[in-house]
Amino acid sequence: MIFGPIGARAPFLRTGRVAALAAGLAALGGLSVAPASAAAPQHDPSGTWLTQDGKARIRVEKCGPQEKNLCGYAVWLKTPLNDEGKPRVDFRNPDAKKRTRAALGHQLILGLKLNEDAHYEGKIYNAEDGKFYDVTVWSDEPEELTVKGCLIAFLCQSQTWKKVTDTQPGQLTGPTNGPNGPRADAEWTPKPAPGTAASAPAATGSAGPATKPAPKPAAPKTPAAPAPAQ
Repeated sequence: MIFGPIGARAPFLRTGRVAALAAGLAALGGLSVAPASAAAPQHDPSGTWLTQDGKARIRVEKCGPQEKNLCGYAVWLKTPLNDEGKPRVDFRNPDAKKRTRAALGHQLILGLKLNEDAHYEGKIYNAEDGKFYDVTVWSDEPEELTVKGCLIAFLCQSQTWKKVTDTQPGQLTGPTNGPNGPRADAEWTPKPAPGTAASAPAATGSAGPATKPAPKPAAPKTPAAPAPAQ
């Protein structure tokens, strides 16, 4: 199953060969190319998006140091179970340690960075074939996300994902790495900020278990005053 638009079997990448050939013929023929239209205003790509094929919902959110990167997670799958009725796993992953992880909730958009066009670019993981592809993501319209994937530099095609605000049965709605939420890859797992309780030294100043201070010696008893004579 393709959770994003990138993959050797993706229809838009197959048709990309035709587009690339046409572009090459146009260049050889000296045909002029229409100038690009003025850049549209960019919108925040954060949110939950339904992929063009309707097979998955991808939560996109800021991540990394100072939240300057963009990450994405599969939070809903149209077909979450395999032919045996068990939850799908990422069995094609090149990292053997990840082959048993659940497909639902895995990270596929891997810390994209802003480029000079105010688009996010980097790598996307395709669980269908266990490979990584170049991808560029941006939002010209608040309800649409454009995802452009490339097998090679000149073989690219785009898909449009639609923003969704409802919740489907089985959809993960919790925070990333939290209860009922997706799971970030280790390199994109949020790190505790310096000076937080998690990184501060123990109150006792020792990394070992706290020890109780020795009890103070009891004060000597004062002898009782003698009773007055009768």
